[in-house]
Amino acid sequence: MLVLVLDSSTPAVTAALAEITADAVVPRVERSRVDARAHGELLAPQVAEVLAEVGIRPAALAAVVAGVGPGPFTGLRVGLVTAASMGQVLGIPTYAVGSLDALGHAATRPGPDAAPEAGPVLVATDARRREVYWAVYDPAGGRLVGPAVDVPAVVAERAREQGVRVAVGEGARRYADVLGLPLRGGLDHPPAYALAELAAERIRAGAPGDRLTPLYLRRPDAVAATGRKPVLR
Repeated sequence: MLVLVLDSSTPAVTAALAEITADAVVPRVERSRVDARAHGELLAPQVAEVLAEVGIRPAALAAVVAGVGPGPFTGLRVGLVTAASMGQVLGIPTYAVGSLDALGHAATRPGPDAAPEAGPVLVATDARRREVYWAVYDPAGGRLVGPAVDVPAVVAERAREQGVRVAVGEGARRYADVLGLPLRGGLDHPPAYALAELAAERIRAGAPGDRLTPLYLRRPDAVAATGRKPVLR
């Protein structure tokens, strides 16, 4: 089964195709570009590109997997609206995966290029406003704490309480001096293969799709006015 994987929870705008077999998840093609200001402009063309590279039409997709955050309001909304719209139009299920969970999964899974971490892992992505979205994962990829949004100093204290030994994510890299943790490179943004792997069991089982509810953790930067201001005084 071919599934479309989307994530726009970070500055990396990602569209990918993965093949779900009975016992494996096989990445087929991926497009990912880092641009915090162009989620809306980049995602739809990337979807078209990955479909064209494999030579299939959207009707051949079995499901859509989407990273649901946490992430900034505007960028995250682009990916989830795209995923939900495609699921509805094509009549296929959509599956939600936490974007921090994907990073935690990637950091703790064995792979050809890196062994899984031996202790708890901090995942931190950039939340702007000098804050990070974060969570802590055990060596098996299970979430121990979070997700939450805090200033790096608070995250550093919580990470020490959990015995964290290494950190991943763009937020961890940006605030490495405050967090005081070794940084594992190559995992700044949620990998498409990890999103697919976390949804694979549900896809194989034909589980009902999820409602793609965004995980914002805080109010958007722009909010509607709560009252009218007088024109004349």
